[in-house]
Amino acid sequence: MSAPRTPAVADPLVVPAGTTAADAVSAAGLPANGPKAIVVVREADGRLRDLDWAPAADTEVTPVAIDTPDGLDVLRHSTAHVLAQAVQDVFPEAKLGIGPPIRDGFYYDFDVEKPFQPEDLTKLEKRMQEIVKAGQTFRRREYSSLDEAKAELKDEPFKLELVDIKGDVDPEAVAVGAGELTHYDNLNKDGERVWGDLCRGPHLPTTRLIPAFKLMRSAAAYWRGSEKNPQLQRVYGTAWPSRDELKAYLNRLAEAERRDHRKLGTELDLFSFPDEIGSGLVVFHPKGGVIKREMEDYVRARHIEEGFQYVGSPHITKENLFLTSGHLPYYKDTMFPPMELEGANYYLKAMNCPMHNLIFRSRGRSYRELPMRLFEFGTVYRYEKSGVVHGLTRVRGLTQDDSHSYVTAEQAPGEIKHLLNFVRSLLDDFGLDDYYLELSTRDPQSDKFIGSDEQWETATKVLEDVATESGLELVLDPGGAAFYGPKISVQAKDAIGRTWQMSTIQYDFNMPARFGLEYQAADGSRQEPVMIHSAKFGSLERFFGVLVEHYAGAFPAWLAPVQVVGIPIRDDHASYLEEFVTLLRKKGIRAEVDHSTDRMQKKIRTAQQQKIPFMAIAGDDDVNGGTVSFRYRDGSQRNGVSIDEAVAHVVEIVKSRVNTGPSAA
Repeated sequence: MSAPRTPAVADPLVVPAGTTAADAVSAAGLPANGPKAIVVVREADGRLRDLDWAPAADTEVTPVAIDTPDGLDVLRHSTAHVLAQAVQDVFPEAKLGIGPPIRDGFYYDFDVEKPFQPEDLTKLEKRMQEIVKAGQTFRRREYSSLDEAKAELKDEPFKLELVDIKGDVDPEAVAVGAGELTHYDNLNKDGERVWGDLCRGPHLPTTRLIPAFKLMRSAAAYWRGSEKNPQLQRVYGTAWPSRDELKAYLNRLAEAERRDHRKLGTELDLFSFPDEIGSGLVVFHPKGGVIKREMEDYVRARHIEEGFQYVGSPHITKENLFLTSGHLPYYKDTMFPPMELEGANYYLKAMNCPMHNLIFRSRGRSYRELPMRLFEFGTVYRYEKSGVVHGLTRVRGLTQDDSHSYVTAEQAPGEIKHLLNFVRSLLDDFGLDDYYLELSTRDPQSDKFIGSDEQWETATKVLEDVATESGLELVLDPGGAAFYGPKISVQAKDAIGRTWQMSTIQYDFNMPARFGLEYQAADGSRQEPVMIHSAKFGSLERFFGVLVEHYAGAFPAWLAPVQVVGIPIRDDHASYLEEFVTLLRKKGIRAEVDHSTDRMQKKIRTAQQQKIPFMAIAGDDDVNGGTVSFRYRDGSQRNGVSIDEAVAHVVEIVKSRVNTGPSAA
């Protein structure tokens, strides 16, 4: 999951030569404290500067507040330094790794004798509070040479390694810069250095601007992400511009934990990941299978309505197919190892598009057949590292509602618009109706991407024009494109505001050429089609997991595994409810009667725990009057509803596909 990142919007100001950015901020009357405090400034080229920076010439800058994305990064990285100082105060033998800001927080890696325990985090938080209250100043210092840096850092082996690879380290490490080597000292009120760290910054002016933080957990992590390197202890934390924001964040985490699809999947008996099968490989239980089937039936019917033809392809293929498509050189690390059969290497299918190309190529094609739209539920297998496998949202075996449109270049804009409208209607139907678009483009400095500049420019403009015309918010994702072309992804927000990448639409001008795909144009010439990849669910498993968390397991009636449960007040009322349930089943409703030996109130609690939309209760009055009494999932009730009206009521709610729960209203 991710969220859009937008730069701060503020009026620029000028820092006169010989003065500091702090002087200019103060002269402009901008806040130096509080949740809107200005913490750094941004130069015209995007570089962030500390407030004690003094330019050699008059320089125009933009103030950056602590509550903006860049300001939050500075706050969180500064808090990571406070954590590192606290760790070396409490555990003097600790060696420092790196401590970057991350989404909603930060982490810092340490080499320590023993893994951190919960009580250690409590001690570290207490020491961090003392450092914050001391009002230490962050002060930047530039090394004059690598030798000077190495001499000062001689007792920090991991920092020495960063010095040696200066310029090649991942910028996210926030440790060294490509053109200079800098250190940040923490100074006490007397100006004495009490601690320091190799870092390119920038930082807050003082630790007093860290109003609210919390250490969340610790975990093992390999140095620089490689299993070949030593294993360190990583401490995760979060920091916010105010205590209220920290409290709200912790509440969101608690709500996210309540909605965790892995926990709900077990409680509602939807799916599991048996060790006997393997990590990241899911089995759907009968109740989960109902939801999965509803999703498949829906999207299959919708594809047919939208002009797609259903196809199928095998789960394994010879190596050459993925060499032809270009996938194998780029994605080999995330594909399962090959199997040798009859003198050839076979791979588990990691993507469906190459096989669809073979279907297109199986006979001659005419322009009259275009757009040609192919669709399948294609199960693919990807070797995700064990550290990133996560329930249904990151699996090793996934099923895509994968589709490919083969069009002329002139048809491409219209087809992309058609696909985007399809995607939007699907998300709306499943209740995920708050979303924006992300446009992923290539990085011109990377050798990952294939194709000419002109091809990339044309494809990117087509996607951008359609996205802009849609009226949805558009966020750029530079460098995030697939190797064969740019893409639009739909980023949908769930019920508690988290953002998930869902559907994707990709413009591909490379694969048709690699497979020699052609169609006969109206003038008799042979032309190459444009190929457009699209996945509406994306991954069925991931979409399923997001739905579980979006609805907290309380699925709308049309998706619920059990839509109605009959609850008899006494055992002798059960046969009456069975007749009611039979009528519902004839209308396609998933209904059952609770024949357990539990008392009625226990049966109601069980139905509520299983988040069943309708509870139909019957006693003597209902049997005698030919009625049932409804108790809804939200606790509301409706008594004495005639059997015919009750059946019609349930059917109406289910068939309407409304995504809010039924109620007495």
